[in-house]
Amino acid sequence: MISKILNKIDIRELTLDELKDIFVKKGQPAFRGKQVYEWLWKKSATSFDEMSNLSIELRNLLNEEFCINHIKVQDKQVSEDRTIKSSFRLHDGFLVEGVLIPAEDRMTACVSSQVGCSLTCKFCATGTMKRERNLTPAEIYDQVVHIKNWAQNHYGKPLTNIVFMGMGEPLLNYSNVMAAIKKITLPEGLGMSNERITVSTAGIAKMIEKLGDDNVKFRLALSLHAASDEKRNMIMPINESNSLEAVGKALQHFYNKTKSRITFEYIAFKDFNESIEDAKMLLKFCKKVPAKVNVIEYNPTGDGQFEKADSKKIDAFCAYLEKNGVKATVRRSRGKDIDAACGQLANKKHDDALMEG
Repeated sequence: MISKILNKIDIRELTLDELKDIFVKKGQPAFRGKQVYEWLWKKSATSFDEMSNLSIELRNLLNEEFCINHIKVQDKQVSEDRTIKSSFRLHDGFLVEGVLIPAEDRMTACVSSQVGCSLTCKFCATGTMKRERNLTPAEIYDQVVHIKNWAQNHYGKPLTNIVFMGMGEPLLNYSNVMAAIKKITLPEGLGMSNERITVSTAGIAKMIEKLGDDNVKFRLALSLHAASDEKRNMIMPINESNSLEAVGKALQHFYNKTKSRITFEYIAFKDFNESIEDAKMLLKFCKKVPAKVNVIEYNPTGDGQFEKADSKKIDAFCAYLEKNGVKATVRRSRGKDIDAACGQLANKKHDDALMEG
């Protein structure tokens, strides 16, 4: 659906062929459409005035009929560990989040796919927010552009990786996420490698199967966090309709189609899922498909419901997996001194806006 602001069409919702047709109908050569398309998706223009190879008259015409609903930085926090987190303001006033996670060998952008989330995971700040709408491909693309610029401007390094692990469930915004990844990876877009992109899902079995059928080239991660239905039901309501058995079969289908190893994301919670017995259950689930495990230190959301597991228990948990042939990596908590938990910053700004109102 093409959105309009003040009767202006967002030009980034038009295809290259549609842009060419518009210019031809206005008596202009078709290549003008390609020039504009390149400004939008390769050069990431946020206004028509930047399009310097178009005449002033043509730029004025575009300004009269179209708009570019680019996202804007609402708030930005820089952690002592160099993590940068921002809330982004969308054209209709909603907020989403994006994060730059620097490391020695990589610069990773964590981006959102929805405003809020409908999955209500108990440990996630985004889970307390109502899902308002899906993000458009352009709004997802814009997050990457902003974070890419931070990597270069703050640290003098190019963006190397993108993870869809921010606000929202990417597979419940399937078509827009796929379209955004095309804009990010194609040569006429940002030209990044599919293999540097990871889409993380809470476990929507039928959509995981669709990823396999579509033979996607990017990486897949499953936000697992518990390897028994009993425990997973307690923290992730989506498991009640997408059991571990169903998700496991979907992952097998995905792997058979793509031959791409899956990553299991596993947040360790104190006195809940970090015991050796839990590791044994996880090891059994890992045998379903070739996989590696990221064991993640919990970043508390502030509600006190869950706490970070003891570091020694996390190390013992990983050591057990490694001893039994599963690659396991501890992901230490980042941005502890800022609002780093997923959804925390946007939720805070949303609450501030309500108070001010």
